[in-house]
Amino acid sequence: MRTTRLTVIFTALAISAAVAFAQAPPDFSKVEIKATKIANNFYTLDGQGGTIGVLAGPDGVFMVDTQFAPLSDKIAAAVRQITPNPIKFVVNTHVHGDHTGGDENFGKMGATIIAREELRRRLAHPNPQANGQPGVPMPAAGLPKQTYRGVMNMHMNGEEIQLIAIPRAHTDGDTLVYFPGLDILMTGDFYRSVQYPNVDRNNGGSVQGMIDGLGAVIARCGPNTKVIPGHGPIVGRDAVTAHRDVMLAVRERVSRLLDQGKSEQEVMAAKVTADLDGRLQQVGTTGDRFIGQVYNDLKAMR
Repeated sequence: MRTTRLTVIFTALAISAAVAFAQAPPDFSKVEIKATKIANNFYTLDGQGGTIGVLAGPDGVFMVDTQFAPLSDKIAAAVRQITPNPIKFVVNTHVHGDHTGGDENFGKMGATIIAREELRRRLAHPNPQANGQPGVPMPAAGLPKQTYRGVMNMHMNGEEIQLIAIPRAHTDGDTLVYFPGLDILMTGDFYRSVQYPNVDRNNGGSVQGMIDGLGAVIARCGPNTKVIPGHGPIVGRDAVTAHRDVMLAVRERVSRLLDQGKSEQEVMAAKVTADLDGRLQQVGTTGDRFIGQVYNDLKAMR
């Protein structure tokens, strides 16, 4: 693109890569990428899939997530509108294809992919596909070349970057990306400001891990902190706290029904989220999905 202003068809509806492709492959030719300036040298890119973060400067670009592979050229063009400097590092917040799909392409462009060790293993040895066929491993060029445990600190373009492991949350390889000097947090999908939470138990996620992850976000939030979720609008501390309160309420209600010996179908029929729907955007069927995830998560621990 040669225009200084990038346009977009931004799908704020947050759906996972697997579900999206299972229904119908997106028409990526129609997707445009929108760049939004969040701070002096920090931008978000929105297109199809999870929100991308871009820290730009003389040291090169540090990028958070890559969306889908067919969008890589458009994403790279959007980055060039921000800075002529190359993309040096890409960190993945979690394994799903709407956040990691472009890793191979950006790896071939020279970026070093960074992620938790658990995420690298899942990219190299993915679960079977929804149709039962074997999962397709990420090619070597797209596998993380640098992995970490716990916390990893980086310094780039005059900013400190903290990569913080969030164990067994949305998946078992989640990373919270914190830019302390900019007062910005990027959560990936263990926090989404739309819909009910999504606990991917097949990829190692857990309800308690997500609650703990939200606590880690809240603990780092000040009055002006910008929390950039995997999907949905940018929010502050109060919205994350309210999201955690919803999770705690659903878990407590489902737990009580489990104590009474209720089956999953009976728990679903109880409509335990009915009075909570109004607190969330774009609820759709995600409440039922979350109830089932909570039920199975609690059941597995009993």
